[in-house]
Amino acid sequence: MTEQESTKQEQADLIEEARKVFAGPIAFLKSAPDLKFLPDMAVNEVAFAGRSNVGKSSLLNALTNRNGLARTSNTPGRTQELNFFDVGDPLRFRLVDMPGYGYARAPKDMVRKWRFLVNDYLRGRAKLKRTLVLIDSRHGIKDVDTDILDMLDAAAVSYRIVLTKADKVKASHLAEVNQAVAEAIRKRPAAHPDIIATSSDKGMGLPELRAAVLESVTQG
Repeated sequence: MTEQESTKQEQADLIEEARKVFAGPIAFLKSAPDLKFLPDMAVNEVAFAGRSNVGKSSLLNALTNRNGLARTSNTPGRTQELNFFDVGDPLRFRLVDMPGYGYARAPKDMVRKWRFLVNDYLRGRAKLKRTLVLIDSRHGIKDVDTDILDMLDAAAVSYRIVLTKADKVKASHLAEVNQAVAEAIRKRPAAHPDIIATSSDKGMGLPELRAAVLESVTQG
């Protein structure tokens, strides 16, 4: 077997293992509106961050094959707490749904509270192995996204870009956005170089994303 074939086989094995893990028990643990409510750091964690209307709840539900795991709403900015989900029984790792950012009509004190909560969590959570930053395929990286990327770089938290709603754009546009995002993160110290394009509605990229989550929590 060549090195390339070996790599492909390893990825296929990881995707299959991740499928089994995400098909198993996954349950809501708790919401943390403040750092004092954070659960014990029993296992590794992967956090999901994104603009308020990027489709984060829909992606979490599709990723876990559960319609109601993460709350979806027509009102952007509804999630203003860190929501923790236990994966596996016995517990293997946790998913963390971070409050959506960049909602224009959010009160300034809410925005300030969001920034303190998220920044303190990112800087002080030793078990946080990776943050998945969701970017809308239709729009690419916006200024509010750049702010969170700067925050992650400053906190030295490893992150990876996940494009959402990839089924809403033409393949040519998706390729352009992918290239533009890759260029934007190339010099960022905490960014993973590979980008995953996904669609909650069509299931596109979900096996690869599950594998990426599993890989990040099993490293070190």
